[in-house]
Amino acid sequence: MMHRPHSLRLGMLALFVLVPALLVGAEAGGVQFDDPSGWISAPKPMRTANYTIPAAAGDAQDGEMAVYYFGPGQGGGVEANVRRWLGQFVKADGSPMAAGDAERQEQQVGGMAVTLLDVTGTYLFKPFPMAPRATPMPGYRMLAAIVQGPDAPVFFKLTAPAKTAAAAEAEFRKIIASLRR
Repeated sequence: MMHRPHSLRLGMLALFVLVPALLVGAEAGGVQFDDPSGWISAPKPMRTANYTIPAAAGDAQDGEMAVYYFGPGQGGGVEANVRRWLGQFVKADGSPMAAGDAERQEQQVGGMAVTLLDVTGTYLFKPFPMAPRATPMPGYRMLAAIVQGPDAPVFFKLTAPAKTAAAAEAEFRKIIASLRR
């Protein structure tokens, strides 16, 4: 039987204890969440996390879920963000979205208030926030959540063609259900 030095055994024990903890999720602003299964991590500037969602059969484009945390006093409140997100969509006839055009839910997850928003229409895509023009993308859906974190909101925003969003909805809801401090 081979004898390992005590420090090596402790190091291996620490590895077995820490590795599973590192693999179970991500964190934004003191809010932990499970990493999505089957989505691809695709980091982008100004985002705490970003994932590409593979296109569902019949959709030509992949979807995306971005996670934002701006810090205390930053990012705006729930109502301001709901209005801004609704402003990123228009109805099929080109008219603006109103609050009644989206499904909204309030719930508690992991002791935190969560506002969920679900909207379908033409997404006015901008590659960056101050882009001069938006590209209209008909048949899109957004699933979003605003989580009241320990010191500031954390924002989860999934945008995708409708079929891809529908296929990703269960995973999105699973991520939101996994929220914890």
